[in-house]
Amino acid sequence: MQYLTEATEIRAQIAKFSLAKTLWLDTEIADWSTYYPRLSLIQVLADPTNLTSDSAYILDVLDKPDLAAYFINQIMVNPKIEKVFHNASFDLKYLGGQLAQNVTCTLKIAKKITREVLQVSNLQLKTLAGELCHFSHVDKQEQASDWGKRPLTQKQLQYAAMDTVYLAAVHRRLLEIYNPDAVSNIFNMISNDSKQSTEKSENSSLNVTKVRVAFECPRLFYLMQHFGGNTLFLPRDTAIGIGNIFHQLANDFVRLATLEPRFKELFKPPATQLQVEEIASSMQQLFYEIKFSSYLEQAKKDKIQPQTLLQLWHSLQGLIRRFAELLVINRHFCNAETVIANTFVSEKGKLEHYFNLADGTQQRVAGEFDCLVFNFEKKRLCVVEFKTYQPADPSAQLAQVALYSYMLWQKKKVAVDSAVYCVLPEFKEYHYSWEQLENTVHQLIPYKLQQMQQWLTWEPLLPNSPPTTTQPHLCEICPQQQKCQSYFVEESKEESFNKQEEQVSDTTTNHQQSVNADAIGEELVTTLQSFNIGVDYHGAAVAPSFIRVKLKPHLGVKVSSLLKLSADLQVQLGLANPPLISPQAGYVSVDLPRLDRQVAKFEEYVQHQFLPSTAPVKIALGVNLEGQLVEADLSDPNTCHFLVGGTTGSGKSEFLRSLLLSLLVRHSTAYLKIALVDPKRVTFPEFEQIPWLYSPIVKESDRAIELMDELVAEMESRYQRFEKAGCADLNGYNQPSRQPLPRIVCIFDEYADFMAEKEIRTALEQSIKRLGAKARAAGIHLIIATQRPEAKVVTPLIRSNLPGRVALRTASEADSKIILGGTQTAAASLLGKGDLLYPIGSNLSRLQSLFATTIQLPSV
Repeated sequence: MQYLTEATEIRAQIAKFSLAKTLWLDTEIADWSTYYPRLSLIQVLADPTNLTSDSAYILDVLDKPDLAAYFINQIMVNPKIEKVFHNASFDLKYLGGQLAQNVTCTLKIAKKITREVLQVSNLQLKTLAGELCHFSHVDKQEQASDWGKRPLTQKQLQYAAMDTVYLAAVHRRLLEIYNPDAVSNIFNMISNDSKQSTEKSENSSLNVTKVRVAFECPRLFYLMQHFGGNTLFLPRDTAIGIGNIFHQLANDFVRLATLEPRFKELFKPPATQLQVEEIASSMQQLFYEIKFSSYLEQAKKDKIQPQTLLQLWHSLQGLIRRFAELLVINRHFCNAETVIANTFVSEKGKLEHYFNLADGTQQRVAGEFDCLVFNFEKKRLCVVEFKTYQPADPSAQLAQVALYSYMLWQKKKVAVDSAVYCVLPEFKEYHYSWEQLENTVHQLIPYKLQQMQQWLTWEPLLPNSPPTTTQPHLCEICPQQQKCQSYFVEESKEESFNKQEEQVSDTTTNHQQSVNADAIGEELVTTLQSFNIGVDYHGAAVAPSFIRVKLKPHLGVKVSSLLKLSADLQVQLGLANPPLISPQAGYVSVDLPRLDRQVAKFEEYVQHQFLPSTAPVKIALGVNLEGQLVEADLSDPNTCHFLVGGTTGSGKSEFLRSLLLSLLVRHSTAYLKIALVDPKRVTFPEFEQIPWLYSPIVKESDRAIELMDELVAEMESRYQRFEKAGCADLNGYNQPSRQPLPRIVCIFDEYADFMAEKEIRTALEQSIKRLGAKARAAGIHLIIATQRPEAKVVTPLIRSNLPGRVALRTASEADSKIILGGTQTAAASLLGKGDLLYPIGSNLSRLQSLFATTIQLPSV
């Protein structure tokens, strides 16, 4: 049996139990005959095929009401899990009472069959186990044990574990007599599930570091897996050889701060009087005296270079200052005695999780994070990763911390933010909220793990080798550059030949070119200096179609002086398109077009997997600067309907096709219907016969009016159903007890083609007005697209009822203003081919839309 006493172990095991279809349960109660009984043990069996106690779990929850509550929330109220007890009325007093769902009581089944038919002396579990199921040596003596005393004896634990084994055997035997079909449905299914689970776990284990490397460069991941070697993409002038030492000293600081009383003394004054700089300085001094000075003495004996020691100390100072900021914040919510212990969460850094992949297998991923802290102001846990260098690829960094955050969520079932503390050459913090990370893990990580498995099966001289990095500038700092060039040389030659033959170098990766973003950024700074504009370079991010250079103007330099230099920079830098210059929080961004423009392939970002009816219906909009897929939830009032504008060559048709495909590959025909309007007959030819269609694709104006009238009628009909059912919206109506109503998404391409005649224009406007105002709650959504977002086409009435906006390249600044609103003219400066702007709140996010090279529809 597995006897679990630690809270983290128990929570992790409960999370695994929440995936089961049937559980056999029992409890042991301390002081049960008094006025104050206490839940002592919860015994769980998930595998009834084992007739010994090996498969039983004992959860020690004595005086741990939070763990009991967690078990109730995860298991007892979950209607998808059948919970089997012998005398359920007794156990449910301590496990949720009337809140518990899908509970089976074997005592009730035995009473229905009757003792006479069963031919047993009584209906107690131990009697049924011995007389009905023929177990020998059934122990009844430990029933009167003191379950409130610790430690428990081995005999007590064996007794508690065997109760679930007896229960499963009795349950099966009773069903064989009372309902034979149920035996096959429950027990055989569990046996098959157990077998499949074993088969699904055959993939070799991966760790978080390997996943990060796979995001950075698939070929380096392949070489690491087969040959080992260095895998760090370190920017030039990065301090080498201090990573392990820094991590150890950082851990020493956290341990000392928690245990050493002098650290607590620093927080004795009232919270309002604490100054971050003073606290940080005092903490640095204490750590220097207690730990770092002794480390210096040993370092001198080991002849470690003074420059290395200085870098170490500077990095620790930055880290300690950041911790001081957090502790001062938390001091407003904790007293001086507890603030440090409550901030640094005592948690084992080692994590693991089994991800479900698209091919039906599971992939184990393990990792070890650096630190876990709690921010009382945000009421949020945050996992912290330390790095002694600035990451070369932000998207890979995001994937790494997202994995840590997700695996911690699996253990704790609470949202966990992530932060990366880059301590050299200066301290920088990259913070990611759980809301950002959740989408990354759910949407991208399982697909990436599937790719990694496929890459590892490749052998030299075969086609389809692991692809090169999508960040060509990494090749310049690759730790295995020569090995990679020699190992994949034949494949590289073949790729080069194919590119010349197909002449698609403008839409595929040019492996001979690389992007040195820092060099481009420094050149931009020099160019601006020639215009007497002083700025500091604050880094760059490489997107598929452009490079975003971040500049901090010197004091006295007006942002407006940079904004008007777009045309001058185009001439001076020899650019095909003028750069887009925008003020951001703390810097000015200058987006320079890439010469080796990339595409964001649909299949690399969207996983083919039907989601349950309760899953939100999201549309894929594009990939942001961090390489993260950005989606819009159609149930959100701000993104329930969309206006999409883009001129010829902007990539509007491909955007609509990938958006549509992102819906089809994740939602079955039972939960989604699509209405398509395609007057030019060129946007949706591959979708003519899809089973998701609400009606045949509309191509004529008369039928377009009819379709919109039908959608209005459907909306009104749904509201009548909702009223009768006593619910407010589609989510409330689509309960398991009812036949679900599918969401309807209407994609209306080239809306302007229907606006020439006044009668047609008026009819369509009125339908869009009614649907835009009321259809969201009914599960009907509009996506209206046009090449000509002119004022007479996209009227104020239309704009006011379509809250979501996507602007691809427009023909004029006036068109940009109509799509984005206000004075936003930036869409006129976009690069085309899927380069787009998407307003999120008051900010404009620049994305690269997905490109579906082939339309592969899932089988229904």
